[in-house]
Formats: sequence, C-alpha cells, structure tokens
Amino acid sequence: MDSPWDELTLAFSRTSMFPFFDIAHYLVSVMALKRQPGAAAVARKNPLSSWFTAMLHCFGGGILSCVLLAEPPLRFLANTTNILLASSIWYIVFFCPCDLVSQGYSFLPVQLLAAGMKEVTRTWKIVGGVTHANSYYKNGWIVMIAIGWARGAGGTVITNFEQLVKGGWKPEADEWLKMSYPAKVTLLGSVIFTFQHMKHLAVSRHNLMFLYTMFLVATKELGGHPLLLPLRPNSDQS
Repeated sequence: MDSPWDELTLAFSRTSMFPFFDIAHYLVSVMALKRQPGAAAVARKNPLSSWFTAMLHCFGGGILSCVLLAEPPLRFLANTTNILLASSIWYIVFFCPCDLVSQGYSFLPVQLLAAGMKEVTRTWKIVGGVTHANSYYKNGWIVMIAIGWARGAGGTVITNFEQLVKGGWKPEADEWLKMSYPAKVTLLGSVIFTFQHMKHLAVSRHNLMFLYTMFLVATKELGGHPLLLPLRPNSDQS
C-alpha cells in the first residue's frame, strides 16, 4: 500500500492544468504585457498586433520548442480551446470597462495566487518538453534539456525576437545575454527531470514534480533565490 506521501504526490502529478492553472498562466503573461510602455495604446490602435503579441507571451515556450524540433511553429493554434481561453483573458485585461481586471489584479494576494499557479504550469511544461524530446531522440539528454527549458521558459526568448522585429529590442534585456531567474531555475529543472527520465536519479517522477513545484512556488513568492539572479520586472513572461 502506498504511503500518504506517495498518494499526495501522485494525485498532485495527475492534476489537470485546464482550466484554472492555464487561466493563471495566461493572466500573469498578459498582465506582464500590459505593463509594458505603450501596450494599452497599441491594443486600441492595432488590436490584432496586440493579440498576436499576447499569444506569443502565452504560448512562446511551445512555439520555441516546435522550432527547435523542426515542427510547425503555429502548431499551438491547433488547440482551439486554449487559444480561445487566452484570447478571452487578453480581451478582458485590455478592454474591460473601468479597467476592473487590472484593479483586481493589483491586490497582492491575487498576484501571489496567480504567480504560484503559473509556476505549477512551468513544471508540467518542463516534464512535457523532456518527454516529447525523448520521443524524437531516445536518451538524447542535451536535446531533452534544451526542449524542457524551451517549453518552460522560452516565452521570453520568443517575445525578445518579436521586439527585435518591431525595432524595440534592447541588448541588456536579451534572455541569451542575461538570463532571468525563471530561465535559470527552469534550466535547472530541465536538467533534473532529464536525469530522472534517464534513471540517473533514484526518485519517482511524481515525487520530483511535487518537490520541484514547491521549490518554484516558494522562491517565486519570495522574489527569487538569493544565490541566483533576482527577478527582473518583465520576468513574468517566462
């Protein structure tokens, strides 16, 4: 018989991200976009451009992993339900009367809850990326680490490319030149889950998912681990 701990971690690992955790991820990502200078004005002048940028914030990690694996980069559009959900979040964030959504999000408990739930989705993305890469390259640990990292933190890289196209790219904000804390901790998680997948770590996946997620949530709420780079203002995109 499984111990209560194993039952807890196993039930946690089977938690569905849809819809509540996905909503938190989309909300945090779109709010990070709205905080950027001029984002609200762009949404009213060119809603299509604003919507597309919001989708890059929400699905950038999946897009980057598709590019790295030579898969169609617009594959994320096939998930109509998630696209509609993310689009709904974008619409109410930018066009809600009296800016009620932004005012509600300004309360610290709401931000902490949404940020914590977003970190849960990061674990699921890393695990999904590692597993997906292994289906292409059996035990190709470098590829597995790269795809796990791309799924979990590739959104910032994609949005940097989008800023480059728009002419608003700044070298000091580039994820390749100066990795944010979420990118660093995602890389660490990708390495750990890759080693676990290859049987180099004597720990079950569901236990590792639970422990790693608790670490993510705790360090996120504290504002970043003191031994790593502190959070930058735009790090919610990752």
